[in-house]
Amino acid sequence: MATHSQRKGPSDLGFRLGTGIFALFVLALVAAIGLNLVWESRQALVKFGFRFWRTSTWDPVAGEFGALPFIWGTLYSSLLALLLATPISLGIAIFLAELCPRWLRPLLVFLTELLAAIPSVVYGLWAVFVLVPLVRALEAATPAALRNTALFHGPPVGVGMLSAGLILAIMVIPYTSSVAREILKAVPGSQREAAYGLGATRFEAIQRVVHYGRVGIVGAVMLGLGRALGETMAVTMVIGNNAQVSLSLYAPSHTMAAVIANEFAEAADDLHLNALIEIGLVLFLVTLVLNGLSRLLIWRMSRPPSRRVPATTTALAEVTR
Repeated sequence: MATHSQRKGPSDLGFRLGTGIFALFVLALVAAIGLNLVWESRQALVKFGFRFWRTSTWDPVAGEFGALPFIWGTLYSSLLALLLATPISLGIAIFLAELCPRWLRPLLVFLTELLAAIPSVVYGLWAVFVLVPLVRALEAATPAALRNTALFHGPPVGVGMLSAGLILAIMVIPYTSSVAREILKAVPGSQREAAYGLGATRFEAIQRVVHYGRVGIVGAVMLGLGRALGETMAVTMVIGNNAQVSLSLYAPSHTMAAVIANEFAEAADDLHLNALIEIGLVLFLVTLVLNGLSRLLIWRMSRPPSRRVPATTTALAEVTR
């Protein structure tokens, strides 16, 4: 006789169908967004083709459009923010989950999560009045030997890639640190107890905890990357809005989200509007590709290790025999 957990009635079937429809709705929504962007940008797609991705000319008067500077600025600023924010976010998460005194933890958790609730335009205003002057002073104090290199070349104006990367990093930190903290808290206590039982120090036990939750931590970092890719207002206010491809941190640049926000309401003609919508399509595809690559990385990290015994383990067994 089947147990109660094995019985399947009409309510079970309806529940499965209902939840399945909701899951399919997400896929349908993503497909609808992509198809709509393709349809609305068809004029630019037909005229420019893949040249739209490879050229740097953006001239609405002449009807010539190339998105390479905006793609470069989006990826450069997002990866720079990821590079700056990841160690800080991981440090915050480890401290709150493993080292913070119990009486202080709720306050710090509240303040960290409060940063995620601040609107991006407020971050942008703070960056204009506080961050940009600090970056300008840093640029002016840069030694001439560094100023002559490609990475630090440019006038000390304050607005540019460095300011954009810094404000993006500040905006990403609350998201990444909050998710990473929850991942570390979810690590079973047996992992810590086993490490201490083998004579590990506090630092070594925390290393084990981080290693155990590495897949979730990578997911938290990728969540922050997705947040940085789509940011608009704060970046628009400090990046300089100059469509150029430059490696310099001091040079003004542009992003895909920023050019859409700046020019969409003032598009001169249908071709200009189609080009802006195609930039939205490019941003949509870039986001999908990066998220797909991150899922592939997480999948590879979560695969079970090989059953083959490492050579070091075999050698250790021979020594202790």
